[in-house]
Amino acid sequence: MTLKGRMPWSSNATFLVEVTLEATTTLAVYKPERGERPLWDFPRGLFKRELAAWHLSEALGWGLVPLTVQRDGPYGEGSFQLFIPADFEQHYFTLHEDPAHRGPLQRICLFDLISNNADRKSGHCLLGPDGGIYAVDNGLCFHVEPKLRTVIWEFGGEPIPTEMLADVRRFARVALPKTLAALLQPDEQKALRARATALAATDCFPVDTGGHRYPWPPV
Repeated sequence: MTLKGRMPWSSNATFLVEVTLEATTTLAVYKPERGERPLWDFPRGLFKRELAAWHLSEALGWGLVPLTVQRDGPYGEGSFQLFIPADFEQHYFTLHEDPAHRGPLQRICLFDLISNNADRKSGHCLLGPDGGIYAVDNGLCFHVEPKLRTVIWEFGGEPIPTEMLADVRRFARVALPKTLAALLQPDEQKALRARATALAATDCFPVDTGGHRYPWPPV
């Protein structure tokens, strides 16, 4: 592993690193536990929630979260997520204007409802070089209390696409994957299953009747 530099505009210590195995080299985003800023409502170890978010995305079959693994790095144990060389001029507020991105953004919306994402900023939706939209910065997820804060409210009241709802219902019917469950406390596992079950029982994206809850800053 070779540190390339610190990522700008991050509240926690976040680094761009080059990782090499034999003849293969790639870039990754490294978030060490040691560099986490203490929060009053989330315990230390936010990097494990980054890992859990990847496992949830994979369990749903959506591929929204870039490959994320746990490793010991230059500043200790943390998460390493595949770096997406995105078009950083694009983010949710620009992407949702293009009808071609509607489906991927709806999946991110559903993903955040299930994971109880407390920090879905516009800039956390990345347009990759493959045309896919990726959901990054998922450390503030899986709290047992309602914590949803997101910029994605445009779909409220609309029907959930049939294939996406089928994926949610399939996930809600089976036990959590062991790799996902191992990263969460028992009460967090129970709350995750409850959110998925509630979403599976509806046909429409929920509407926040209490007023939109946005993260800050929104981008």
